[in-house]
Formats: sequence, structure tokens, C-alpha cells
Amino acid sequence: MEKITSVKLAQILGCETDKVTNVVIDNISTDSRKITSTSLFIALKGEKFDAHNFVKDVISAGCPLVVVDHLLDDVPYERQLVVDDTLKAYGKIGAYNRSLFKGTVIGLTGSAGKTTTKEEIAFLLSKFAPTYATKGNHNNAVGVSQSLCDIDMNARYAVIEMGMSSKGEISYLTDLVRPDIAVITNVYPMHIEFFENFEGIARAKAEIFEGITENGVAVINEDTNFASLLKKIALKYTSNVKMFGKNNHCDAEFITQEDGEQYLYNAWCALRVIETLGLDVKKAASYIKDFGALEGRGKRHKLNLPTGSYILIDDSYSGQPEAMIMAVDNLSKMSTGGRKIAVLGKMAELGKTSKSRHEEVGKVLAQSNIDVVVGICPETKDILAQLPENKEQYYFDSKDGVAEFLINKLLQNDDTILIKGARYSSQVYKITEELIKQGTTL
Repeated sequence: MEKITSVKLAQILGCETDKVTNVVIDNISTDSRKITSTSLFIALKGEKFDAHNFVKDVISAGCPLVVVDHLLDDVPYERQLVVDDTLKAYGKIGAYNRSLFKGTVIGLTGSAGKTTTKEEIAFLLSKFAPTYATKGNHNNAVGVSQSLCDIDMNARYAVIEMGMSSKGEISYLTDLVRPDIAVITNVYPMHIEFFENFEGIARAKAEIFEGITENGVAVINEDTNFASLLKKIALKYTSNVKMFGKNNHCDAEFITQEDGEQYLYNAWCALRVIETLGLDVKKAASYIKDFGALEGRGKRHKLNLPTGSYILIDDSYSGQPEAMIMAVDNLSKMSTGGRKIAVLGKMAELGKTSKSRHEEVGKVLAQSNIDVVVGICPETKDILAQLPENKEQYYFDSKDGVAEFLINKLLQNDDTILIKGARYSSQVYKITEELIKQGTTL
């Protein structure tokens, strides 16, 4: 981040300026183990921790200034900036740092695939000029604040990802990010248990347009659910709306490393952003072949068995229904030398629709040419119940023992196996970790 004085920080946060210690800060830390003599430590609170408990330690370690939500008796008064909410204070600092950035900010949200699309946009932009992007999927209030504080001020472009699980979250984040280009990749019924209806999710995604800068551009997937509603809302904040989709994409040929419609949409979205920025679309398209799937988001691994080798498609980061159906469909369409195996964990945050959505996936599997289905967690019984008797199937209450079963009893030479499910609810990613570990050491 740009260097900032303690007095300026106090002004940004609405704290007293005359009694604060006079120091210059050049980095923000929320980790007590990663502070320096020029750090500002922000004491955040979580469900299972309170960083206020570490403030005395960071001060003793040389940290000159801290942000806290109450005055601490055992810490020098002049080294504390006291605010009502330390997380919102983090956001204010991030927003201030973003205001100093002279480049173009691309803000992005969506129900599925937004991290991959963000990475692809950043990858293509980097072929034209220095580009900064959100690290990983740090797209919540903490992650976005961190991303804004960490912006490379020498970059020409910054791509910031925003996530949500309830109404109002994107509204808050976009006010910090102030995107010059605001992108919605798609709208699916994720987190629907937190909304009255599906349309509420679309409206929550459309909050990204509230923060768009003057003369900013909205970029929307015209094939997604509620696309017309998204466009209508976008037009309230900007007159410049660009769409992309199956029948509306830049006139440039490209090849994707991975098969599947979602990878085409990612590329179409990225190229529309390239076009919006006035950059060479054909040049950008020529680099798409060099962009591969991310870890946990469709990346393929060739792994070894005592009897041969197999292909693992690691799509274990999330288990959103539409994305799961696409993953199953892609596996079904693949040309492989051996069997096709789908290892599926539960899908989460579906509320009252959970049973029907799992059944929907099962019906797609029933019509597919996938040879073997492994269900993990009780919810997947609704998937397995849809399968015909002649389709080989297995069930596990949890991820425990699944990797051992796959390696020692199920997998054969030339098999292709897909692993997908809700990351934290089903923990199928731990199965992929074990398969990769075992398969690369043989």
C-alpha cells in the first residue's frame, strides 16, 4: 500500500489526531505473527477468535500502531486507534488506498466460476500491462479490504473479486472497490436458504453496479438467469452496459485448455473486458490456450496406481448444483480410454430445495454414460436413488475412508475420476489431496 501517516489514518477512521503517535505505516496486518516496525495491526474478531488478545504482544514485538474497538489498559494510549468496528475500519483504509490507485479497477462477482474468470481476466490483461488481482478467493469483507490495501500502485489494472451469501454484502464491498468495470459472470441459486426467492440472489449480485465509477461500464452474461433484470438495474447506474454470451461474443478465435461450456463463458467474459478497455482482442484470444484450470476448479492430474495410471479432475472447491451438473455433463462427454467415475459430495446452503436439487443431479447422472458414482454424505442418497440398478454405485457417510477405497479397491488403469462437492460441508477436497499425494509418489 501507499505509505500513510498515523495522523492521516486517524482522520480516515474518525479518531482523535492530536494524541496519536507520529509514525509512517506502509503495510496492514491482521496476523499478529506478521508485523513489522512499520505495520498497522487491525484487531479483528471472528467466531472463534478475538485478535484484541494479541495486541499487547504485537506492541511488544515492535508494532507501532493498532486499530481496536475498545481502549486497552495495558497498551500505550497513543498507539491505539479506537473505532466502533475494526472490520469496517479495515474497509475504510482499503477504500482510501484504492482512491489513490491511478489505474483501472475491474470488479467482479457471480455465483460460480468467478475466481477462475477473475484469474483469466488478470492473466490476459497482464499480456498488455502490469496487472494486480485478488489473491485466491479472498472475496469477503476481510479479503476485499486486504486486496485494496495490497494493490500494486504500479499496476495498470486491478481485478477485484467480490463474494456474497446475503443481501447487502456486495453493496458494502462495491462501495469500497468503486469498480470502473463491474462484471457479473452468472446467477445461480447459491445460498438460497438466505433469500426469500431466486430473484433476490440476482438483485443482491446487481448491487455491484451501485459502486460503479462515473462513466463506468457494466459487463453482464446475457445467457444467465435474470439477465434482463441485471441489465435493467445496471442502467440505473451507468448508460454503458455490455453483454456477452453464446450468441454475443468478440469475433476472435481461441482454444481453451479444458473442455466444457463454462470455460467458454469465462473466456467470452474476459475478452469482453479486454474489448471494453480498447485492447487488442485477437492478441488476447491467442493467449487463452495458455490459461489452465485452477486447483480445485477443474484442474486435471495424471496420477499413478500400482497397476497403471488414471486422470483426476479436481473440481472439489465447491458443489453448487448448476456447476455440478456441468461437471457431470463434461465428464460424460469426454473421450476416455477407461471408465468414468464421479465422486460427489453433498451440496450446501440449498435450504428447502436441497432434496430436489440433489435428485436433479441424480437424474442427469442416470442419463449419462458415467460408469461409477460414489456419493458422500447423507444428502447424496437422493442422488444415488435416481440411478438405474445397472450403474455401479457406492455410498459413504463422510469422506473418511473414501480415498483408501478408491486407491485400493475401485480405481483401475485409464480411469477418469471427477471429484466435486461442497468444500467445507463434504470435505471432498481432502480426498483429492490424498489421491494427489499417493498418486505422485508411486
